Amino acid sequence: MSWGIELWDQFDNLEKHTQWGIDILEKYIKFVKERTEIELSYAKQLRNLAKKYQPKKNSKEEEEYRYTACKAFLSTLNEMNDYAGQHEVISENMTSHITVELARYVQELKQERKSYFHDGRKAQQHIEICWKQLESSKRRFERDCKEADRAQQYFEKMDADINVTKADVEKARQQAQVRHQMAEDSRADYSSILQKFNHEQHEYYHTHIPNIFQKIQEMEERRILRIGESMKTYAEVDRQVIPIIGKCLDEIVKAAESIDQKNDSQLVIEAYKSGFEPPGDIEFEDYTQPMKRTVSDNSLSNSRGEGKPELKFGGKSKGKLWPFIKKNKPPPPPPASALPTAVPNGPQSPKQQKEPLSHRFNEFMTSKPKIHCFRSLKRGLSLKLGAAPEDFSNLPPEQRRKKLQQKVDELNKEIQKEMDQRDAITKMKDVYLKNPQMGDPASLDHKLTEVSQNIDKLRLEAQKFEAWLAEVEGRLPARSDQARRQSGMYEAQNPTTVNNCAQDRESPDGSYTEEQSQESEVKVLATDFDDEFDDEEPLPAIGTCKALYTFEGQNEGTISVVEGETLYVIEEDKGDGWTRIRRNEEEGYVPTSYVEVYLDKNAKGAKTYI
Repeated sequence: MSWGIELWDQFDNLEKHTQWGIDILEKYIKFVKERTEIELSYAKQLRNLAKKYQPKKNSKEEEEYRYTACKAFLSTLNEMNDYAGQHEVISENMTSHITVELARYVQELKQERKSYFHDGRKAQQHIEICWKQLESSKRRFERDCKEADRAQQYFEKMDADINVTKADVEKARQQAQVRHQMAEDSRADYSSILQKFNHEQHEYYHTHIPNIFQKIQEMEERRILRIGESMKTYAEVDRQVIPIIGKCLDEIVKAAESIDQKNDSQLVIEAYKSGFEPPGDIEFEDYTQPMKRTVSDNSLSNSRGEGKPELKFGGKSKGKLWPFIKKNKPPPPPPASALPTAVPNGPQSPKQQKEPLSHRFNEFMTSKPKIHCFRSLKRGLSLKLGAAPEDFSNLPPEQRRKKLQQKVDELNKEIQKEMDQRDAITKMKDVYLKNPQMGDPASLDHKLTEVSQNIDKLRLEAQKFEAWLAEVEGRLPARSDQARRQSGMYEAQNPTTVNNCAQDRESPDGSYTEEQSQESEVKVLATDFDDEFDDEEPLPAIGTCKALYTFEGQNEGTISVVEGETLYVIEEDKGDGWTRIRRNEEEGYVPTSYVEVYLDKNAKGAKTYI
């Protein structure tokens, strides 16, 4: 089977067919190129999708990923990145092994095809020239033969005519001989050209064209074979990444199987459990005694204060306005009782009419936080807007220790870096001293002095942080004792200031008084608040508290506590669910449900139960 034999007369069709083959190859290259673009786009979209759902750093989303379901989702996102990477590998391999190679091959194929058909057209032109020569010699031979025949007939006519002279007959005879000779020459030339044309035609159809067509056939078969190999490579590129993609999918399945619903449920309990008991039954309140009323230890608002001894409020407070009562406040020892909460059923003024139990219960459930003191509000705002102290005293002890240790390590690294630089400068100076032609040793003195000064500064800074670290670890006297002594001295010297910052409109017995006479007295003494507005002294402690759970104070105005830590209470919960506490010189708010409060019954602003 040979195109040169079977298709010897299909030069034009073969030219069209080979061009169509190149078009098919270019179409396949375009197909693979678009496939690689799709793979890249798909990989990019997968990566963007995984990045979009990744938890943001230093945000609440990171806390959610302690649950096993969220961890599995995070593993899925990571595996999707690897999955996208395999599609990028597919695109790269198809581009390098198929698109680039076939594009180069197409250029070579076009050049080869052009060369073969150029040779074919050249052979065609040659045989056409030979054919034209043959036709020209044939027409000349035919013309000469006709001329010789006419000359012969003219001679015979002249020879038969008796009236024609002998000279005319001789002239006609010579003319006929010349024509016959020309016809013989044309015949010989025609015969020679015909033989030559037959030879060229035989070579054209049996040698030149078969060889050219055979080469074209081999070129076309190589093209077909090459496109087949490219299709195999196309499939092989996909097959190579299947094991890795399968591994990614296996990891996703493994992550899904690691989800533990019981563990997640336990984490929810640990995250939101308050530790409080449900409120007990409300006992019957006896209204037959108009001036004396007993509050049950198991009432709704005092359900956390079981076992606390009853405290009687002195009668001296009845004759004066309660927010400005002045008493000596002893140091707040932590009692063993649980956190006492506000008792809405405290003693009432004789002028105030007793309210129904349902009304007081609704008031307890819908109470709103109250602004208790202008000075406390100003101090809270300054605490929220202030920058973090250098010694990290705003952090819990363990976190403070870690921060200080990290700072000391950073300073030590900087010191070591400066010392290495100093050693390098010293060695360079020694080289300059031994070889003055390499440089001036005095030019390094300024740099050496500067590095030494930097080392001294860093060492002083490191010693400062090491001292704070030693203080936290207990190697130095704690600063909290000094802060407590200073706070006690201030309270002894300024009792009026302390008392004037008592809780706004909250009586010592824990109830809210609404009498018109007390409101008028508050208006008269409102100037005392203006005098105390700019006072920046610390608030007195009204009790202590123990952290039931660890709380990370990430928002402004809050404070971090560690489970089991004991701190001072300087402000009770006003119904908004937050309690203000102090550690050393650091103040802030913590959720009331995270701490167990022990109030000092004699402290200003503390609630008293009777």
